Amino acid sequence: MPDGYHYADGEPLKNTADVLDLIGDAWGSGARWVAVPIERLPADFFKLSTGVAGEITQKFANYRIGLAIVGDTTRHAAASDAVRAWMIEANRGEHLWFVRDEAELAARLAARR
Repeated sequence: MPDGYHYADGEPLKNTADVLDLIGDAWGSGARWVAVPIERLPADFFKLSTGVAGEITQKFANYRIGLAIVGDTTRHAAASDAVRAWMIEANRGEHLWFVRDEAELAARLAARR
């Protein structure tokens, strides 16, 4: 499924094994993107100094599967200039996007075709 995505709802992500399970599910279904609801992210994902975001996003990059964080990121962007700049830069790229909802993700994927 070209530019298809796997919507990964479920329990909050607790560790690297959970992230690798998401990647495996996407890989197995032929999806090139995984859409993760913001509520599933670890609490410290948006605290860049913890390295959690880097670890998670790097796993997706290593497997060449895009990661879309789905939900309202306004609070996180407002709390940190570094986070806001990271999100803006990520949205310009091809591997990590922050989108409001599945409709925005679908539109971005369709525009790539």
